[in-house]
Amino acid sequence: MNVTNCTRTTEFILAGLPGIVGMERMIYASVFLLYLLCLMGNGLIVTVVIMDRHLQKPMYFFLSNLSFKDIGHTTTFIPKLLLNYLSGNNAICFYCCVIQLCFYFLFGVTEFFIITLISLDRYVAICHPLRHATIMTSGVCLQLVKAAWFGGFFSIIFQVVMIANLPYCTSNIINHFYCDVGPVLKIAGGDTRLIEALGFLVAVVVVVSSLVFTLISYFFILCTILRMPSTSRQQKAFSTCASHLVVVSLLYGSVFFVYLRPTIKNSSFTMTKSVSVLYTFIIPVLNPFIYSIRNNEVKDSVHKMIGRKISGL
Repeated sequence: MNVTNCTRTTEFILAGLPGIVGMERMIYASVFLLYLLCLMGNGLIVTVVIMDRHLQKPMYFFLSNLSFKDIGHTTTFIPKLLLNYLSGNNAICFYCCVIQLCFYFLFGVTEFFIITLISLDRYVAICHPLRHATIMTSGVCLQLVKAAWFGGFFSIIFQVVMIANLPYCTSNIINHFYCDVGPVLKIAGGDTRLIEALGFLVAVVVVVSSLVFTLISYFFILCTILRMPSTSRQQKAFSTCASHLVVVSLLYGSVFFVYLRPTIKNSSFTMTKSVSVLYTFIIPVLNPFIYSIRNNEVKDSVHKMIGRKISGL
């Protein structure tokens, strides 16, 4: 096909969520409920960490960044998804799609860096408790978080720019419920092999290195826990680590399935959409409950904040 004479499409059509005929309302009501839970849970974490100076510690600083990421990540596409369903129009303008793709992957890639920082902080706090305050200072934590966000931005910006400059002539139907790189490249014209290779490289470097570092950190954490003299402390630490590892397993497992594939043009993305639901809807809701709200310090801060609000009425 001669892409030089191509008239670029001005909008795409999103296929929407994978659903069962007759259950569309229930599915989209569930999405709306999950979005509200995500906003409430993660918004609560960000608020209490900002307002309570007792929570201004490295762990909660990293967790508040994770919560902010979850809010941004879901807000990138869920409001548009719900609006499309209510209006009955699944169209999204070309540049809106590019912006959605950019922010979706900015938040997505940054998540792996932040999870790595959380595992690093837990490793230092549990395995080297006497040095934790001198290693994880506020200045160091701020620089690490800046590096995570800048790393996320520079990991995806070149790929997004190349995707935005591809010709889209043969089809404008994206087989997904948001602008994901795979379905977008599938309908693109021109040679996409360089973009696919770059995306695969970024996924391998970022996701695999983050997973390896996180698993190594938790391995040493578990070794330290086993040496604890108190059985009650062991059980509490095991419970916390187990819940963290469950979320990590869900996150990395779904991302491996969706993004670590060497070819895109021959993919149908039917199964990918279903797996993406786990990564995009469920995990952002689980994160605040697993990492923060079960924590006694966070619960005490929430109770105090609510008490002050009630007494001030």
